[in-house]
Formats: sequence, structure tokens, C-alpha cells
Amino acid sequence: MNDTLITIGSVNIKWYSALILVGAFIAIIMTIKEGTKYRYPKDFIFNLLFWAIVFGVVGARLYYVAFNLNLYTNYIDILKIWEGGLAIHGGIIFGLITIIIYCKKYHIRSIRMTDFIAPGLILAQAIGRWGNFFNGEAHGAATTIAELQSLHIPNFIIQGMNIGGLYYQPTFLYESIWCLIGFIILLIIRRLKYTKVGQPTAFYLMWYSLGRFFIEGMRTDSLMLGGFRMAQIVSVVLFIIGLGIFMITTRRGRFEDLYSKDAEEQIIF
Repeated sequence: MNDTLITIGSVNIKWYSALILVGAFIAIIMTIKEGTKYRYPKDFIFNLLFWAIVFGVVGARLYYVAFNLNLYTNYIDILKIWEGGLAIHGGIIFGLITIIIYCKKYHIRSIRMTDFIAPGLILAQAIGRWGNFFNGEAHGAATTIAELQSLHIPNFIIQGMNIGGLYYQPTFLYESIWCLIGFIILLIIRRLKYTKVGQPTAFYLMWYSLGRFFIEGMRTDSLMLGGFRMAQIVSVVLFIIGLGIFMITTRRGRFEDLYSKDAEEQIIF
């Protein structure tokens, strides 16, 4: 599988980088559209997303590198993120910290902003996973072409899973589909009449973590902490956080703190 989308002179633009940028662009547009619908200034949302993405990418890279230091004898290679090596959990953690700090500065409820961000984020993850496909990574154990065909997987994906003469389970595809389904459900959730602030965020944390936990168990390139898969540990933690948020929101009155209400907070600049 060719990992290069296009070559301009001596510059190779990788599918991995291009797909991440496309996902990020779509997420930004969706978040701004939803936020301005509830009277949040466009400039505020854009600036928030800019810094969340910047620190999210830094966090995703540092998280990956921390568990693969042996791969970087030449430390300048740490900067080459276009070659792959971003851990989404690192991006989520650093991005969330950035959002909390930024919202605190302007007296904005960070949970409100993460509600706006969640659908675009999970869609961006669905798109970004295809970058792993072109890089020949984030796959599962070796299998047979007959088994892959029995799953009715498109032939171009099956052939892309032929790496070094062996066929592998396309776990990137399973996660991409899981995220796409989560995206559709999130669009429905935030349009329901009695959805409360915080519930879209709670659903995102629980849905993604549930799928990632089981899909991670199929992968052969997991980041490990001792004998445990780090992504599964983080997934459990994020699922519990999401469940906690959901339980807190359900204790509120039926008409209290509804997601569909216009924002009442004052933005101080």
C-alpha cells in the first residue's frame, strides 16, 4: 500500500497527514457551527480549538514516543509526525486539559464545549484511522484471505492488509466503523428534546472507550505498560469518567440544564 498521497517536487504528502488534517478541518467546522447556534462567539470557539488541536497533537506524539523510546535513537525523528506515531488517548488527555484551562480563563463551562466538540471529534477519529491503513499499521493478528472475504470486506482493503506476504485483521476498519456509528448516534442525542448538558460528552467517552477496549485486544502493536495494554487501561478510566458524568446529569430535573437551551453564561474577554 502506497502511503504517499501526492509528491510535489521533493515533498511527499502522506495519506496519514492528509486524512488527519481533513478530519480536524471537519471537526472544527462542525464545532463552530454548533457553538455559534447557541450564541458562543465564533472567534472564541476557533481559538479554543486551535490550541486544543496544537496541544492535542503534541500530547498524542509524546504519549506514543514515551512507550517507544527505543525507536528514536535519532531524536529529530520524534518531530516527524507525518510518518505516523500519534496516540489518540494522548491527544484526548492533552486536548481536554487545554479546553478546561482555556474555558476557565473565560468563565465558560468546559463540559458545554466538549459537548459541541464530541461529534466532530469522533468523526475525525473515524477518518484518521484510514491513515493507519495507508501506513500499514494498527492492524490485528495474521489471518487468511478467505476469512477476510467472508466478512464482506471490500477487496482493496483486503489487499491493503497484505503486509509482507501475510494478511492481517483490519482493526483500523473496525474502529473507524465504530466511531462512525458513534457519530451518528451523537447527532441524534444532541437533537433529543431532553438531552442534558454533559450527556453528549458522557456518551462519547463511554462509546469510544467501549469499542476501543475490545478492538485494542485484537491489535498486535499495542503500547504496553508491563503486561497490560495501555489503551485498555485508559479506556476503562475514560469509560468510568463518562459513566460518572452521565449519572450526575441524570440526577437533575427533567427540564434542568437542557442541552437545547441557549447558553446563559457571560463570556468575558
